[in-house]
Amino acid sequence: MPELVVTALLAPSRLTLKLLRAFMWSLVFSAALVTAAVYGCIALTHVLCRPRRGCCGRPRHTPPACLSDPTLGEHCFLTLRVLLALPASGVPELLPCGGRGPAGIRLLRCTKGCGLLHHRPADGRHPGCHSGPGWGCAPIPAPASFTPASTSTLHLTHTSSSDPPGYSKCILVAHDWGALIAWNFSIYYPSLVERMVVVSAAPMSVYQDYSLRHIGQFFRSNYVFLFQLPWLPEKLLSMSDFQILKTTLTHHKRGIPHLTPNELEAFLYDFSQPGGLTGPLNYYRNIFRTFPLEPQELATPTLLLWGEKDPYFEQGLVGAISNRFVPGRLEAHILPGVGHWIPQSNPEEMHQYMWAFLQDLLD
Repeated sequence: MPELVVTALLAPSRLTLKLLRAFMWSLVFSAALVTAAVYGCIALTHVLCRPRRGCCGRPRHTPPACLSDPTLGEHCFLTLRVLLALPASGVPELLPCGGRGPAGIRLLRCTKGCGLLHHRPADGRHPGCHSGPGWGCAPIPAPASFTPASTSTLHLTHTSSSDPPGYSKCILVAHDWGALIAWNFSIYYPSLVERMVVVSAAPMSVYQDYSLRHIGQFFRSNYVFLFQLPWLPEKLLSMSDFQILKTTLTHHKRGIPHLTPNELEAFLYDFSQPGGLTGPLNYYRNIFRTFPLEPQELATPTLLLWGEKDPYFEQGLVGAISNRFVPGRLEAHILPGVGHWIPQSNPEEMHQYMWAFLQDLLD
């Protein structure tokens, strides 16, 4: 068939897709302006109530003791030679760190905590292993910029900077943003993943489709719209010495359970470093850059743990994830009365589910 005919036949579909994206972005930026106004009022209120703290975040020059406390376990890191990038074609590639990927994506030298992919600094209460910062927090450089060609530079690898450890497959244990990265890795590189344990996160294609069908999920994720704006979110989050972050992390319903002041300082230490907020927020700025994503069949044997009272993700996402799985490959458990931070709030229960799920491999 002549190329001109093919182009003519595809033109309506391409136009429809462009109109859909334009409509989506109009909604996103409208929501961003509304949420910016709300969070701006909140930040200004904090400054007025605590004028001595000023309008900026106080830099932390010394790491808090809990980040080097041996009684909390050993915090291990790997310096990676390769990482996963998602170019404009939508097909990920494993590429050397420090180079340039498709469409000029800059690939940063990166590190990743051992075992558990997480999106917050370790606080000594993660089950199963002791992970390092994984949400773009130091010492892991998150995407320094964002581009329409990528959902972000995904920090995943199958080899370390030294000799490979001699394993051809891995078991990925991941939470929240770490889980999003793990989902992508298992989809595009299934031969490298033996099994997965995913906590409180859905694949991006499932999340996009579900959010379009359930307006309640948009309200739960309202902060995502604020993060689409340049520089302003960093400013608002740092005002009055990061008070919005402090309130969010210590909130009795949405925050991390039993978070001590020392552990809170572990978060603020990373966020207060130069670029400490920009890296993490750039992950969110890439959420809508690849919209809409095509549905993907999920086949990696996976244990999914979900909190019944998760304030950020609706329980219906569990069913939406199940519908994408090959039958018999997903084991899902909804923990009653539990929120978003399962690794911190219910480590023993998470351990039990994990070891039961992996028992046959251990035998």
